[in-house]
Amino acid sequence: MTTATDHPFAQRLTQLPDSRLLRADQPTGAPLMCMPEVEEQTEHYLAIEHGDSADRGMLTGALGWGIGLTCIFTGFSAYLDRDTEWVIYSLIISLVAFIFPFVWEVLRPIPLPILLNLRTRELYFEQEGEIYHTPWDGIAAATYAYGTVGPYTAGMRHAALEALLHRYGHPQEQVVINLGSPTGKSLEMQLGFWEYLRAYMDNGPWFDQQGQPSDSPEFNQSLLAVRKRRGHWTRLQWRDIKEQYQANGGRNFLSGSDFVLLVGSLFLAPLNAIQNFTYAMAKRRSRSQWPQMIRERLRADGPTSRLVDLEQGQA
Repeated sequence: MTTATDHPFAQRLTQLPDSRLLRADQPTGAPLMCMPEVEEQTEHYLAIEHGDSADRGMLTGALGWGIGLTCIFTGFSAYLDRDTEWVIYSLIISLVAFIFPFVWEVLRPIPLPILLNLRTRELYFEQEGEIYHTPWDGIAAATYAYGTVGPYTAGMRHAALEALLHRYGHPQEQVVINLGSPTGKSLEMQLGFWEYLRAYMDNGPWFDQQGQPSDSPEFNQSLLAVRKRRGHWTRLQWRDIKEQYQANGGRNFLSGSDFVLLVGSLFLAPLNAIQNFTYAMAKRRSRSQWPQMIRERLRADGPTSRLVDLEQGQA
């Protein structure tokens, strides 16, 4: 464990043996690893999903596909019986089951992601309309492992990756945020994710498995493509089946569980597609909620001054 007493997290983590103090300019030696919370990586910024936004669109998908499927069968049966009135009713019900939850989920505020700005080398976080930030150079961060015990589960291990930020214009007001969910993660995984963020900020926007600069986004996009939600289940299951096929030299390899998972993922594909579409609309709308000074710094031709520089100029 790092023992630098001047680190803001040093005293807080004194009693935690499985912990590491982190700095932007100090490698941890862990192999880099991308987490599912990274929802977007561009040439100018990296977005980390935050809050309950991960479930946005699920209600629309469940109602739109579940009720819609029922209405399809009902409408088809009515069509065979030449009952035009029930065909129309089925169509209206299926549309209502999609439109109402879709509008509600899109218009309801969605937690803004945590942003790492590559151009200005700083991190942004929004909470209740207030902007918190910190320069990447000199950022205070730490990761530590802990366990939980529930009444229906055995002991589980988790690991958090936290960073210290302060409120814009009020440096004395500080907040500690999680860079992604700690649930089910190990200390090694969080150290690997920290190395991924370091590689992006120091050698990005694109880099290879060792974190070295690359002209191609192929490696990074391959990591982002395996997020196991919002419509990727069928593709991931089919990829696993092809890998098994190649590993077995084309011999019989398909198990009953493989077949069930593939058919199940195909059945749920429309639900996932609806959820994905709803989430994309809600996310697009939420991006406009960032203050102008943040939005302009995310543009390719935007200012490169940091928010801490603006604060010092206003002092």
